Amino acid sequence: MRRALVAGLFFAALILIWHVAATSGRWSPVLLPTPWSVVEYLWRALADGTLLQASEVTLQRLLVGYAIGLAIGLPLGLLTSRFDFLEDTIGTLALGLQTLPSVCWVPLALLWFGQTEAAMFFVVVMGTLWSVIIATDAGVRNVPPIYARAARTMGSGGLHTWLKVMLPAALPSIVGGMKQGWAFAWRSLMAAEIYVTILSGFGLGHLLHYGRELNAMEQVIGIMLVLLLIGLLADKILFSPWERFLHRRWGTARS
Repeated sequence: MRRALVAGLFFAALILIWHVAATSGRWSPVLLPTPWSVVEYLWRALADGTLLQASEVTLQRLLVGYAIGLAIGLPLGLLTSRFDFLEDTIGTLALGLQTLPSVCWVPLALLWFGQTEAAMFFVVVMGTLWSVIIATDAGVRNVPPIYARAARTMGSGGLHTWLKVMLPAALPSIVGGMKQGWAFAWRSLMAAEIYVTILSGFGLGHLLHYGRELNAMEQVIGIMLVLLLIGLLADKILFSPWERFLHRRWGTARS
């Protein structure tokens, strides 16, 4: 209860500072709208269905691309942790490509796939893939060797050791990589939606872009807040329960 109260007071203070700055006359309302004008925009966008439709389109793209990235990245990460040849090739490639800003994939996506949904999915997959490979590889390699030795003395070996010992022990790092991959997927998709215009559906990135084009700063800030809210909800619903379970499972939970 106390933590919730402190957090509430903190964000209330931020909103108050924002309101004071916006109404001080130092900045134009075009550049810094008031909190109330942002709330009015969000209410209008909710009422006419624009916000819900854009959120649905964006989340569909994100979930599909993220799932594809996980389906490719997890096996590759396990393989790179098992074979030094793959570590020296795919692992090195993943380390290099992870440093690329998400927007760098957009020109390639446009050239290869055009103004299509495939271009969106490609950018999201590229944003997810490399983080998942690196985290899975590092997680398995950092498992204490005594775990595998103890399993072998009890008759385990081969695939059984990997599935029953190494993979569960590496799960905290793997989940951390999945969480990081989700964050990179978000950034990648926003870059794609800003630069790729398709008629199959306008997402939150398009609303963000159009707000900038129209100098509608209340729309830009409103969409940024929606993105922030979705990101926080995803963390609380998708990743935090896994992290709490793993901490309890391995006895690393804070008392």
